[in-house]
Amino acid sequence: MRALVALVALILLASMPARAAPPKLAIFDFELLDTSLEGEMRGPQADEHDRLIHISDLVRTQLKDSGKFQLLDISPVKAAADGSNLQACGGCDVQFAQRIGADLVITGVIKKISTLILNLTIFVRDVHTGQLITGMNADFRGNTDESWTRATNYLVRNRLLAPNYGKPQP
Repeated sequence: MRALVALVALILLASMPARAAPPKLAIFDFELLDTSLEGEMRGPQADEHDRLIHISDLVRTQLKDSGKFQLLDISPVKAAADGSNLQACGGCDVQFAQRIGADLVITGVIKKISTLILNLTIFVRDVHTGQLITGMNADFRGNTDESWTRATNYLVRNRLLAPNYGKPQP
């Protein structure tokens, strides 16, 4: 009888559809494009650099915790990526992501228009084709930890993790 139960269980297990592994995702540190002319007068802002690291890590954590992606370690290509302007390098983000075996790559940029007006844009590319899958942005007010975090959380929650975002709707 035990053998029969084990055989039935094995047959049922074998007949169940296999769950596809989540896509492998590389997320590079977000960048700042400061068009405010304030940086020229004051020099680079340490707090903005810290915010870029914070929001990059926030996106990584939230996407990893969602279970929808397998987050890859970017450290093998981090030094090369940090020296590049990933928004203007002609697809080097895809090349870096290919080197570590990613299926998808995420890059992002904060555009600082002024201390009051900022914009966060996140890009998702298919590493195998190099094509942009989706892009999303959020304008926000105030150059503060809270405003950067809120804009990031909004895009992750309502775009990156939204069930049908980026898919054609019937």
